[in-house]
Amino acid sequence: MMFHKLRLINKNQIGLTMLELMVAFAISGIITTGVTMTFYQVVTGSIRTNNHMTAVKHVQDAGYWFSHDAQAAQSVTLGPSSGFDLTLSWIDWSGVTNTVTYSLVDMGGGLKKLNRHLVAGTTTTDTVVAQYIDGSAQNTNVTLTNSMLTLTITATVGSGSSQQQSETRVYQAVPRPSL
Repeated sequence: MMFHKLRLINKNQIGLTMLELMVAFAISGIITTGVTMTFYQVVTGSIRTNNHMTAVKHVQDAGYWFSHDAQAAQSVTLGPSSGFDLTLSWIDWSGVTNTVTYSLVDMGGGLKKLNRHLVAGTTTTDTVVAQYIDGSAQNTNVTLTNSMLTLTITATVGSGSSQQQSETRVYQAVPRPSL
């Protein structure tokens, strides 16, 4: 008898009411919005972090080679004030003359790459030391003051205001005295 009464109640209740549907859609929309926002934050955060780490790596690479060569240098020649040309020369312990020239080469889009041209005796080596370098004089330059070489270098990676990341470092080195 009881099952018969339940069957009668269920017969009259076919489907969902409009209110139940609207509540279900609202909850689904809130959950979907939250998941979408979280996914967007993870993706853009990851891109920003990757761009920043790339900029740091290029600036550190430039600083490493600059410090390495500047500390060995016995002669320092700076390029014209409007450009970034640095020439370092030294004679190593085996008597071979080494000359390193650093220059900025346009990559397009206002960014440059830092080239290192080494002539060691009869051997010539060209190396791209860093990329994504901001070539403007206030962000990337070399100065020589009181026998102290100072490299200020900025790398900028990414496009758009939300993904573009920059890193600026200042490196100093004292060239060794000439003989």
